[in-house]
This record gives sequence, C-alpha cells and structure tokens, in this order.
Amino acid sequence: MDQYIGKLLDNRYEILETIGVGGMARVYKARCHRLNRLVAVKILRDDLAQDADLRRRFHEESQAVAMLSHPNIVAVYDVSRSSDFEYIVMELIDGITLKQYMQKKGNKLNWREALHFITQIVKALGHAHSRGIIHRDIKPHNIMVLRDGSVKVADFGIARVASGGHSTLTQEALGSVHYISPEQARGSHIDARSDLYSAGVVLYEMITGRLPFEGDTPVSVAIQHINSIPLSPREIDPSIPEALEEITMRAMAPKPEQRYDDADQMLADLEEFRKNPSINFDYHLNEFQPQEPEEGEKTQILTSPAAARANTRRGGGETASRSGRSESSYQPRRTYDSYEDEDDRHSNRPNWPIIGAVAAILIFVVALLYIVMSSVFSQSLQPQPTISVPKVTGQMYEQAAQNQELLGDFYLEKTGEQNSSEPAGTILTQEPAAGDQVKGGERKISVVVSLGPAAQAQMPDLTNQPTAVAVSQLKELEKEFDIKLEIDITSHQDYHDTIEKDRVISTIPGKGETLSDGDQVYLTISLGKKTKTTIVPDLTGMTEDMALKAIESSNLGKGSIDYSYHDTVEAGKVFFQSIPVNTEVEVGTTINLIISDGPDPNTQPVPEEVTKSVSFPLPDTDTLVKVHVVDAQTSESVHTGEYDTSMETGFDIEVTGTGKKEYILYVDGSEYSRQVVDFDQE
Repeated sequence: MDQYIGKLLDNRYEILETIGVGGMARVYKARCHRLNRLVAVKILRDDLAQDADLRRRFHEESQAVAMLSHPNIVAVYDVSRSSDFEYIVMELIDGITLKQYMQKKGNKLNWREALHFITQIVKALGHAHSRGIIHRDIKPHNIMVLRDGSVKVADFGIARVASGGHSTLTQEALGSVHYISPEQARGSHIDARSDLYSAGVVLYEMITGRLPFEGDTPVSVAIQHINSIPLSPREIDPSIPEALEEITMRAMAPKPEQRYDDADQMLADLEEFRKNPSINFDYHLNEFQPQEPEEGEKTQILTSPAAARANTRRGGGETASRSGRSESSYQPRRTYDSYEDEDDRHSNRPNWPIIGAVAAILIFVVALLYIVMSSVFSQSLQPQPTISVPKVTGQMYEQAAQNQELLGDFYLEKTGEQNSSEPAGTILTQEPAAGDQVKGGERKISVVVSLGPAAQAQMPDLTNQPTAVAVSQLKELEKEFDIKLEIDITSHQDYHDTIEKDRVISTIPGKGETLSDGDQVYLTISLGKKTKTTIVPDLTGMTEDMALKAIESSNLGKGSIDYSYHDTVEAGKVFFQSIPVNTEVEVGTTINLIISDGPDPNTQPVPEEVTKSVSFPLPDTDTLVKVHVVDAQTSESVHTGEYDTSMETGFDIEVTGTGKKEYILYVDGSEYSRQVVDFDQE
C-alpha cells in the first residue's frame, strides 16, 4: 500500500487516494480539514527528494506559481516542505485532460470547439507570462477540460524544475517532445514565445487530428522540430478556415522572431477570427523557414546519457541531425539540410571540360536548325508576337476594369458572381490565367466576382434560458439558414448557485460565434443549486424548549408554533410536526409545531351536583351579629341571618355544587373566615 495513503500532512491534509503519477511526483486526492474541502496534493518522488538542489528549486518554483490567479490556471493553495518530502496543494479539478477529451472525440475537434479551447489556453499563458513565469511543457496532457467546457492549464513551473532550469531534452521530458519548440530541442535560451509554439502545436493537433511531426524515436521528432516545416492544416483538411491555419502556422514558426510577440498578440488574432472567420491576416506562411545554423555550428539535440546511448545504437546521433531526415516513415513537406557530408561536397564539384563540350554541341545544333528553318519556311509563317495575361484576381472589379495601366490591351468581362469569404466586388477567378501567353485575336479576360460572405447563423445568447426554449431557438436558426446542427443537451450538466434546474448555464460555441451546417452545439444544463441536507428528528412528546433545541442542532429552521387541546397528550408537549420523522430535507428548511393545551374542557362530561352541610364558626362577643355567606367564585349570596353569640358558637348551612368551591363568611359586613368545600369528596 502507498505509504502516504491515510497520512495527515502538517496536521491538516488527509491523503485519501492516488489520482495520478508523473515523472517527478505523485498526485493524491486529499481533504483539507481546516477548510473542509477536497484538494489535490502533489508530492515530490522519494528518489528525487534526496537531491537538495532539486528540492530547493521545486519549492521556489511552486511558490512562484502560487502567486498566479486566473480562471484558466489550476490554482495552487499551499506550498509546504518537511524534513522528508516536498509537496504542493492544488485545486482539485473535476474533469479530464484535453488529451483524453480529444481521444473521446476521435482525436480531431470541430474547429469552433478548438478555437474555444485555445483561446482559454492563450489567456492562461498571457497571465503567467505577465508575471515572468514560462510554462515550458504545454501539451494536451497538462490541460484540464471541466464539465462546463472551460479549461485550466496545470503544472506551471514544473518543467523548469525537471530540467534544472535549462531547456534540455532530458529523459523525463521525452514524453513532451512532440510539442517542444525548436529552441527547446536545441537547448537554446527560451522565452514566452516557446510556450506559444507549443500552444500552436496543440491547436494544430486539435484541428487536424494529428501531430505535426512523428518519428520512431524522440530524437528524430526533435530533429524535425529544428529542421522541418509541417504540412499546413488545410493540406490535411481543406475545410479548416484559412485564417485559423495562418494563426496556427504563425504560432509554430521555427524562428521565435517570426512568431507572435506575446500571448496578447495571438489572443487578438483569435478574437478577430472569432468575430469574422472569413478574415485574411495575409501572413506569408511560405516565408516561415527553419533557422539556418551559423557557419561552423552543428545542431545538437541535448539528451540524457541513456537517451544518447540509445540514439547511437539506432544509428541516429549526429548523422541524423546532419541529414535533416526523419527516422520515421512520416515526411514533412519541406526540409532544411544543415550540413552535407564531405564526400557529397566532392561528388558535387562541376566537371568543366565535359560541360564545355556539351555546350559547344548544343550551340552548333541550334544554329543549324535556324538556318534550315529560315530557308524552308517563308516569312509569313514566322511566330506572331505573344502577350502575357495580367493578374487581376484579388483586385476590385470596378477599379481593375478602369485600370488601363494594369490591363494594357486586355479588357474585363464579368461572367459570374458567387458568395465567398472575400469582400464583395473582389475578382475571384480569371480566364485566361495570369501569366498565360496569348497570340493576337481578342484580348478578353473573363472573371468571376465575389458577392461577399453569405449570411451566416450566429450562436444566440441562451444563458439562463429553459432547455426547451434554447433548443427551440436553435431549431429556428436551422430553418432560417437551412443548416443542420447536432444539439447535445445531455453530456454537459452541472450544479449552479444562481441558475435554476433545467436552464442553460453556457454553450459551445459561445454567444456570437458562427454556426455552419453539421456543427455540434453543446448546452451545459443546470442541475440547480447543490445544497446540503439533514434528517428531520422526532419532536413529538418534547417540551417546546427541547423541540427548539433539537431543530437548531439538526440545522433546521424554526417555523410557526401553535397550541391546541389534545385528549391524550399532556399539556405543554409537542403532538404535531409539519415534516415527518426521518425525512431528508435541505439544510435550513423550516418546521412547524403544535403543542398540547391538554383536554378540551368543553368536551368533558358534566358532573352531578352534590349537597353538603358546611359549618361556620361565630366570634366570641356575647352580642347579636349579622352574618352573610358568599360563593367566592360567583359572588352569589348563599345565606344570611342573625345569631346571638352569647348563646351560639357557630351555625350550619347546606350548599350544592361540583368540584371545589370556596365560601366567604362576613360578620357585621366584615370578612371573618373562608371555607373550601370539596363536593367530589365523600
């Protein structure tokens, strides 16, 4: 079992399970007990942790990356070290790598989806570059795709630690060789433009479904990055927009100075292309050539000793670098040979005596043919003068038709019009073609002129729309523009704090992006707010105070409290709760109570009245006194009379009633005594 599983780091991070293993570190799922959240913990491998210098760089680079804060960069929460190991604590991502996503999609993405992803990647790079951090290992494996279609770039700064601060093609970096820049492969100085090259390779792979360079060994692939130019994307798939091809190839230009100056510049082109897919950046891709090494310099691929020995056994080494040819069956379109073997230079030396003899023979034959032609054919059969056809494609028709300096003896005739990505009025084709030689006759050039781009459907803003309404709007677009869209409302679902269940959170493509026939549209649908739940306790039989404490401890809310008679429940006790016992409800749900007032007195049987004799004492005064007996509850008089206290010490009267009653004796108008009679007691 893994030694870290179950371990508590710094008395805070509990390691739960392994979620990934890399060349430098292992990644674990963990729980932060201080903030009660799940995180990812990356721990430096034990064998690497023995290298004090590498541990120091790992710690310093991790601290630098922790300062990055961007929605498209995996957040670093904490950087820690102990006497035994180094680790960093990161945001735990609920998603898959871009590489896995591409594999699920058959390796090739719709160019609109690729544009959506690369835009976010370049934004992340721009943020990091602005803070002096270069990623050095941009590839689909280090890019996470979340459930809502957004992406986050991971592992900033780790490549620098792995290479010791140099861009060498070490054994650990060989897995990234398909995406490294030429200067990385050579071990030269790199800057932010190296990341843009790698981002260009990622974009190339997304839109073509293949890598720009393949080879049997990592070294052979690295050599191609240095010496070769790949096939352009549109040579692989002509449906790829020309402007997106231009962006891709400029990002992948072999020389850093030919690439975008920074991420913001590339992002500006991506945004212009998103607004107008028909835009033409007019980058001259044929000028992007590999950098020729200076005289006396040889291209060297920096490898680890093990990789170098393996390459030598394969017959690679310096010979492979000199030839500029790949070790694989895949051949790029253009190759630059840095060096020639010494024998080849000797074999290519011109043999001047032979060349002179051949030239003399050719001159003699040409002269002889001329004399024969002159004597046999008349002057009338001599070739007529020819005129070269001017190039008018790309010109505006109205201006070109009036430009005699351009046309000379020719004139234009519009033979057709059609929609295209070119502005309206632009000449698309011409017949005869530019540069053709024509003899005499009519000097007409037939042209087809652009009507401009056809009206295109654009993605509406469907945010917060009910799913049915959103789908209905897309169906209306299909009818209006005669296109068919593949609408997916099931594969992208997520919880949302503010957008209600079954409403749209986001879309791919995004608002305002162009929609074409056959495009796939993804709607991320809300599952509602993700809430915590609790179990309703049994409150019946509790006093009001006890019930309120139980409600609070169960994270429920106090609702209304009413009181009512109950024949069997003791007064002051709960006999009703509005939510049944053991029901699972959302935290904070209010619960109402009804508390017993005891039995309803109006429904109890009326007891029979009882007559009892009651004795009242008289004062010892030896006088004649007046007495008055009153019911204390009703103030009704029940007896009056006069008594001679010299002869009587008290008197008896009969009273009738139920339950208990109190009677008051007044003597000469003043209260003298009280007497309680229990009629229920025999």
